[in-house]
Amino acid sequence: MATHTTASCTGSTLLQPISEIINLPLDQVNFVAGQLFALLMAVWFRIYLHPSKTSPFVRHVVATLLGFYLALFCFGWYSLHFLVQSGLSYSVMVFAGLEHMHKYCFIVTLGYLILCQITRVYVFDYGMYSADFTGPMMVITQKITSMAFEIHDGETHTVFIQLLLSSSRMPSLLEYLSYNCNFMGILAGPTCSYNDYMAFIEGTGYQPRHQDNANANGKENGKCRQSEPSSKNDVVSKLCTCAVTLAIYLSLCKLLPVERCIDEDFVNNTPFHLQVLYLYLAMLALRPKYYFIWTLADAINNAAGFGFNGYNKDGSPRWDLISNLRILDIEFATSFKLFLDNWNIQTSLWLKRVCYERCPINPTAATFLLSAMWHGVYPGYYLTFLTGIVMTMAARAVRHNIRPYFLGSASHKCVYDVLTWLATQVAISYTVVPFVLLAVGPSLHFYRSWYFCLHLLCLLVVLVLPVRSRRRQPPEPRDAVQEERRADHNSTDNNCNQKDKAT
Repeated sequence: MATHTTASCTGSTLLQPISEIINLPLDQVNFVAGQLFALLMAVWFRIYLHPSKTSPFVRHVVATLLGFYLALFCFGWYSLHFLVQSGLSYSVMVFAGLEHMHKYCFIVTLGYLILCQITRVYVFDYGMYSADFTGPMMVITQKITSMAFEIHDGETHTVFIQLLLSSSRMPSLLEYLSYNCNFMGILAGPTCSYNDYMAFIEGTGYQPRHQDNANANGKENGKCRQSEPSSKNDVVSKLCTCAVTLAIYLSLCKLLPVERCIDEDFVNNTPFHLQVLYLYLAMLALRPKYYFIWTLADAINNAAGFGFNGYNKDGSPRWDLISNLRILDIEFATSFKLFLDNWNIQTSLWLKRVCYERCPINPTAATFLLSAMWHGVYPGYYLTFLTGIVMTMAARAVRHNIRPYFLGSASHKCVYDVLTWLATQVAISYTVVPFVLLAVGPSLHFYRSWYFCLHLLCLLVVLVLPVRSRRRQPPEPRDAVQEERRADHNSTDNNCNQKDKAT
């Protein structure tokens, strides 16, 4: 077992003794150690390389070099793929015209990612290798394509949100590499807007956004004079969440394996309602792993000063700009959509911006297909996302046709929420089993043991219940966009004035 783990890890073997002592794969130990090192570097980065003390150039260089070091530590020479993928896409950006640059960049970046995934799975047969080098490439793919679309939208912004995210200039090579490979996000992301990252590097991320320049009422360049918000409380809170979720995962993951759901003795001798309960608990035991990874990544970015997202109503700072999940909203989600909206948030936003909002034909199916392609080439991914399409359509039909009958009173609404919570948890667990099992045989074996009951039920719901067409709103005219920006500016001015009076 240990020999296989050592052979599978392409990164540093410095922590091999620790891996053997705690009986965890070396690649996982390297990942956690790398993230803890990144956390320490993030604190150092914010204190000693603060924008008020050094230039954006130095911050870019240090962030990039530290990122490359972590990549080499965890993945060895395979981290060169990060540079190759980034270099190919940057060449496309430089030589392709603005009109089609985002499309070519999308094809090249995603194509290289899929090629690496095919090579890793089917040529070198790494199988279940848990910290493979294509993980960071998935995040880099998101960043590169997001940047390409932002640059394109900077010239042809069609809707207001695209205007807010658009970039008006081509990044330098250093800025580009820093955005893709900085130490805060090289191992686990999350994806972020290029404009938000540049605001963090330049030290302008703590100021109100999207305002005209004006000097009045105690403001400089249309921005409030305010002290830099502290992220200490949020970082400590997120690290405590990491400790709890890691302890839960290590305690339960081996007690509740998903593979038991396809064990012949278990299927033949366990009542169906207990099989459903076990499936829910097995999936519940898996989620803390992702809670740990994404919350730690968020804490690292916050510790470096990245992730500020304005203030709450009570005046406390919000550090959720690039947060990737909302744990309570996930565990108590009352619909398939609510679950997905709060799970892997930045990936959902990326899929929405590059696919759902732009695909003219069946955007829901196209988005699920892109998500499957982005995740990898295991057949289980495609089974999961194909099932997800049917689940989403059925959930939408139920919400449109059934929910209005339960809104007459609070008690009826409570009953509806409980029933939909139960249905959502079972549907999610049922849908993601192939995502965990990966192979076609075990996945179909599981669905056969359930007689494909949820597939058939969802198809019946879609066929019987009518669903209103989800037509997207036409693009806003330029004057409407300007009017909304003006309203945003006036609202922020009022907030600034209130703070000045309070001070």
